[in-house]
Amino acid sequence: MKKLLILLMLVTSSIVLGQDISGSWTGILEVKGAKLPLLFNFSKTDNGFTATMDSPNQGAKGIPMDAVRFVNKNLTISFATAGIKYSGTWISDVEISGTFEQGNFSSPLTLNKGIVETKRPQDPIKPYPYYTEDVKFINTKENIQLAGTLSLPKKEGKFPTVILISGSGQQNRDSEILGHKPFLVMADYLTRNGIAVLRYDDRGVGQSNGDPTLSTSSDFANDAAAAIAYLKTRKEINAKKIGVIGHSEGGMIAPMLAANDKSIAFIVLLAGTGVAGDILLVDQNYEVGKLAGMTEEELQETKVVNQTIYNIVKENKPLEDIKKNLKSYFQTNIDKLPEAERPSQEEIDAVVQKEVDGIVTPWLRYFISYNPAANLQKVKCPVLVLNGEKDIQVTADLNTKGIANALKQSGNKNVEVQVFPELNHLFQHCISCKVEEYSLIDETFSPEVLKTMKDWIQQIVK
Repeated sequence: MKKLLILLMLVTSSIVLGQDISGSWTGILEVKGAKLPLLFNFSKTDNGFTATMDSPNQGAKGIPMDAVRFVNKNLTISFATAGIKYSGTWISDVEISGTFEQGNFSSPLTLNKGIVETKRPQDPIKPYPYYTEDVKFINTKENIQLAGTLSLPKKEGKFPTVILISGSGQQNRDSEILGHKPFLVMADYLTRNGIAVLRYDDRGVGQSNGDPTLSTSSDFANDAAAAIAYLKTRKEINAKKIGVIGHSEGGMIAPMLAANDKSIAFIVLLAGTGVAGDILLVDQNYEVGKLAGMTEEELQETKVVNQTIYNIVKENKPLEDIKKNLKSYFQTNIDKLPEAERPSQEEIDAVVQKEVDGIVTPWLRYFISYNPAANLQKVKCPVLVLNGEKDIQVTADLNTKGIANALKQSGNKNVEVQVFPELNHLFQHCISCKVEEYSLIDETFSPEVLKTMKDWIQQIVK
């Protein structure tokens, strides 16, 4: 009997070891009441399994796990650098039940076989009660083809229209970021309320051509101008009622367009910038650091360092001289560290080179030097300025005052400014309001802000 039991145990063990977890498994992690999808991708090897982890809502993909162990229905995955550990039990071919741990945080996490697409509550579900069309148009200044989606309240008609301009960084036509699609939500809401919308892939993204690494905000403004020119060729669009909605950097670009194109009927600035780029970034770094727990002394020291760096970049000197001066400044600060805390000079040179290369990009050099006041003072069309009170990237008080003061100097009296409490940079109702929280919030875009925009636009174009 004993031999039979041993034999049965060996047979059972071989069956379990033969079970294959290869492929993708998805789990929904509960974090402070929010849902965070995690995706583990397993590959079988001669020695067992390897795995990578994706956190789609946080923009993380292909993170290699340190170790994967799957024996006797028990699965463990670890990633020591981030303090991550998952312990689970094989339930069936399509389910593993277990616990996710990171630092002091622990939560149940069930993994299901396959890829589960993240669905946000505000994402519209097809079929839509309006007409949509994929379109392409050309930025003739640079011969760049751009692609997007035009949504019309009805296939036939003549409608007031807005184009949507995204913030910094390259996004697709939905302005997809951290599992959210704010431009899809916005376009859906406005189109359902009688306003046509054109949203497009930023250059170098999706179906749009162009090299964003060589581009500046001015170049992106040319793309938006091409979108406006395209709309004027469409019989369904009321050419006298075309407006622009810009978010963040898009809120900086919208006044560039309106200052030079008097046919633009109105602009909406969502967390638009009202001060020079270097001032904005110094303020942004201060607010982000403050929420991260830095002391006031540390914050002030960081302010000085950042402003010094931006001043070097803004100097009217050849690029090679700017790079040289930046390297010298970084080296001087590193030399102040105690010798025991300093890495090797080889490591220092590599880090400094990477930092310098990231700072002297065409986009950042332009952004740091650009002051939106000059173009804002030329804007004569109606302007709606909206900000979130808890925005730590484009702070409401500093930037709305900058925008309002510049528009006042232009004599523009058709200006409305609203700051919404408890909203972050993405116009989500937030709790901690840190950047890391964006992906954990189910809400994509505040319904109050959507309604405010819709009501204001309808009043302007009636």
